[in-house]
Amino acid sequence: MNFFIDRYGVHIGSLFIHFYGVIIMLGVVAASLLARKRAKDKGLDPDRVWDMLTWLLIAGIIGARLWHIFTPTPSLVAAGVTTKYYLTHPIAMLSVWNGGLGIPGAVIGGALALYIYCRKQKQNFGVWVDIIAPGLLLAQAIGRWGNFINQEVYGAPTQLPWAIYIDELHRLPEFMDQAYYHPLFLYESLWNLAVMGLLLWMSKRFVQWLMDGDVFLFYLIGYPLGRFLLEFLRLDSAMVGGINANQTVMGVIAVASAVAIVLRHTLRKPKPVEESTEINPS
Repeated sequence: MNFFIDRYGVHIGSLFIHFYGVIIMLGVVAASLLARKRAKDKGLDPDRVWDMLTWLLIAGIIGARLWHIFTPTPSLVAAGVTTKYYLTHPIAMLSVWNGGLGIPGAVIGGALALYIYCRKQKQNFGVWVDIIAPGLLLAQAIGRWGNFINQEVYGAPTQLPWAIYIDELHRLPEFMDQAYYHPLFLYESLWNLAVMGLLLWMSKRFVQWLMDGDVFLFYLIGYPLGRFLLEFLRLDSAMVGGINANQTVMGVIAVASAVAIVLRHTLRKPKPVEESTEINPS
């Protein structure tokens, strides 16, 4: 039986364990453990995290893959890997281990699954989405290192000391003579960790001011803001109708979430901290 390890994973005979998938799962586990701790700190049953995890994970992966399929990058389009190609090649649609997971789609899919779960279990969606938000950033920070494995999500060429080398196989045709690039995945990973720390601090520092769902809204400001700025460095951004799809969506989400925070605190008073948030009968 052949056994060897390369930069992409572990080969054991015909079995191939992709580092990309392992890193994604490490992020999921880390996020779940953080969410359990936050649930316990709020006096809620931490085991609910395990109950909802499977559904959130499945919905998140489906949403992430669909986002990638419907917003292909210019380099994929040039290679013939378009939305139409994916829709006519089901196996390619399922090949997530080769990369191609859009975080906006993952968040949308996961949020919908959480909402359905909370409705069925008579739980407060705002409370649980706040519990999960910091862990989501942790998962994203860890998961971005899968892009390092696949040599994707890098920025413009640079000679900075922390530049990363990209093999010719993974370079864009117009940059074949450039070997070193901005580690965009690293910038986003560090940004996500910083926003996670901010959300955790806010959750404790402003507990009497925050309303259910506010932490998640601040997530929808912090993460999109970083992604919006980093898109200026990205070489192969997904374009829809000549517009940078990810950057535009991130900008709209960040502004809309900021407006939502202002409006809900202007029009409504926050719920007293001593009031229970375990059940939402609506």
